[in-house]
Amino acid sequence: MQINSNYQQNLRLYENRQKSSEALTFAQYVAEKDEEQLQSVSTADFEERVLQNAGPNAPQSVKDAWMEAVKEVGVNGLGETKNGRTHITDMHVQQVIANYYGLLHSDDILGDSVESAIRATQKALYDFDHPLEPNKVRSIEEQQARVKERQFYVSFLEKLQTLATENKEQGGTGLCGISNS
Repeated sequence: MQINSNYQQNLRLYENRQKSSEALTFAQYVAEKDEEQLQSVSTADFEERVLQNAGPNAPQSVKDAWMEAVKEVGVNGLGETKNGRTHITDMHVQQVIANYYGLLHSDDILGDSVESAIRATQKALYDFDHPLEPNKVRSIEEQQARVKERQFYVSFLEKLQTLATENKEQGGTGLCGISNS
């Protein structure tokens, strides 16, 4: 459950509702309002916002590959759902570390090219397969979420590598927009 930041507004609405004899507790009322907000946001819109967080400067082909991988696997690379975060993903950890050291403007982990998105995804997959705490005890839910996370990385990486191959075959541009031919 996400906590609504409009505490004062919710309190006023709750008090008005109490006066009209509907007997919900304040916590029930806030939960009901949060559920209404979650229902009003479509899944596609939510996933678009997550993608904007991960790669606002990514080329459209990378964004399309991301969205295809999300549809295929059912999760995104940042571990975010409409109901909150499932767990901290390796891609999200990369984002936090890069922000800490001032290496990213905004949270642009995917970069501005297919190659930079491939590097970020390969690093996330490597970090996933070689955890710093290999024997960490995880809940069943977290284990299941991590299986999906890995499936996302593999699917996304395959799609990115296909894009990179197509770019090379067509004499596409490199990292700086300079022709490879």
